[in-house]
Amino acid sequence: MLSERLADLGTPVGRDAISTWLDDAGIRRRQIRKDLAGGQHPDRDAQFLRIAELIDQYESAGNPWFSMDTKAKEHLGKLYRKGRVRGNHSFQAFDHDFPSWADGVVIPHGIFDPQVNRGHINIGLSHDTSEFACDSFHWYWNRIGGQRYRNATSILLTCDGGGSNSANTYIFKHDLERMSQSIGKEIRVAHYPPYCSKSNRIERRFFPHVGRACAGMLFDTIESVVALMRRASTSSGLRTTVNVMRRYYEKGRNASEEMKQNLKIVYDHLFPKWNYVALP
Repeated sequence: MLSERLADLGTPVGRDAISTWLDDAGIRRRQIRKDLAGGQHPDRDAQFLRIAELIDQYESAGNPWFSMDTKAKEHLGKLYRKGRVRGNHSFQAFDHDFPSWADGVVIPHGIFDPQVNRGHINIGLSHDTSEFACDSFHWYWNRIGGQRYRNATSILLTCDGGGSNSANTYIFKHDLERMSQSIGKEIRVAHYPPYCSKSNRIERRFFPHVGRACAGMLFDTIESVVALMRRASTSSGLRTTVNVMRRYYEKGRNASEEMKQNLKIVYDHLFPKWNYVALP
């Protein structure tokens, strides 16, 4: 300890004084930050430019674009969650975080509309699959997005390249195509390059506020989760809507050869793996 070393040198100083000095010098307790990219794709900058071009095109044409992603899965029940809240007593949770003690899982799929600063979360209760991701946006469009953009001729979705909206799988494209047919709108997808998921707009402008609204609170019931997430807001106007999707989604679905052959996805000439359109 620094106070003990100073005492040994003949200059005893209390811990509180040392803490104040360290704070004034900007030397505080800090968490490890996940700032270092795990790598860099050679086409990273070019794809970022392409996404910016698409966003400009959609906004100029009066068409909507959305940033979407799945927030980390959490367990439902009286299990410990990080964070602190003001109160006259502490919440009580189990002394161990065994998944078997949970009452279920909470899988928040987020959709953020940067043009109006509105976020929406569909809470899944089973698995994060491509079908869940597409059903989530389908629900959102039918009840919120489509009402806001009645004259839309095309929809742009920006998302990372992994997880339930993976750029590498046929099954996501198959489910996307089915969604496009059901909605009756062209849906364009632009994936962020590898190692760049944190650049997705939803990760910077929506999810942090959802996390802040829920920090230190128990996810003991699904009603509690919905109420907490609905509180996510900012002084600049962000507001949040929440819905629960109770359908069970099966893991391990793979695209059949028939699905692959019947896909009518239109791929761009520039980085077709990351940029493509589903037509109704």
